[in-house]
Amino acid sequence: MGIHYKSLKRANPQDRTLPEKFYAAVVKNGSSDFETLAEMISEQSSLSSTDCLAVLNILEINIERELRQGRIVRLGKLGNFQISISSKGFATDTEVTSEGITNARVLFRPAPRLKKALKNLSFNRVI
Repeated sequence: MGIHYKSLKRANPQDRTLPEKFYAAVVKNGSSDFETLAEMISEQSSLSSTDCLAVLNILEINIERELRQGRIVRLGKLGNFQISISSKGFATDTEVTSEGITNARVLFRPAPRLKKALKNLSFNRVI
């Protein structure tokens, strides 16, 4: 079974006067929450689902804590999380202050194993 996609008509965000084009877009196939993941991990290990849920909750807290400290969080063969910022441009170095920061976001960089998995996906068009 592959990943389902559909065709969507979209405008060019850089030039709205250009004709719209059609693009492939993923059709979502549900989601998994912490409870579901904990249950799955429990079935694949000797841990209870409660123990797994506790570890996942602690992991979430610690990832946020480390990101708030400006650290890169490396999650093994999954990938890395880190904070990235956007700011206004200034003419001189001394003008750059925290007030010029306009946005902060979390970046995820997949590890090589996950990147490789992305190259081997199959796709099925749905209508």
